[in-house]
Amino acid sequence: MNPYRNASQAYAQDSVLTAAPEKLVVMLYDGLARFLARGAAAVRAEDAAAAGQALNRAGAILDELLATLDPAAGEITGNLAEIYMFCKRELLAAQLRRDPERIERVAKLLAELRESWAAIAAAPPEAAIGRPTLGAAGARA
Repeated sequence: MNPYRNASQAYAQDSVLTAAPEKLVVMLYDGLARFLARGAAAVRAEDAAAAGQALNRAGAILDELLATLDPAAGEITGNLAEIYMFCKRELLAAQLRRDPERIERVAKLLAELRESWAAIAAAPPEAAIGRPTLGAAGARA
C-alpha cells in the first residue's frame, strides 16, 4: 500500500468537498478534457476498449453538467443544455466512426466554456450578487 497515494486521494476528496460550486464546475471540465484527450489518443491507437471507456467517462461528466443546470435560471441554461447534448451526440458519432478529430473539436468547444467558468470562479464573491444560479449546488453563470 502506497501511503502517498492515500494522502493524494484524501487531498483530492477534500478539494472537492470544500470547493465553491463554480470551482466544482471547472473541475468537471478539467476531468472532461482529460477523458476526451484519452479517448482521442485511444481512437488513434485503435484501442476501441480504452476509447469506449474514456468516452463513456466523458459522457458521464456531460450528464453531470446537464444535471446541474437550473431551468429557472433563464436562457443560458437552455443554451448550455443544447451544447452538452450536441457534444454527447458528437462523441457517440466519433466513437462509431473512429474519428479522433471529432473528439478534439468537442474538446476545443468545451475548453472555451471551461475558460468562461474559470473566470466566473475567479471573480470576487461580490461580483456574484444578482447573477443567476445554475443548480441546486449554487453554481453561477
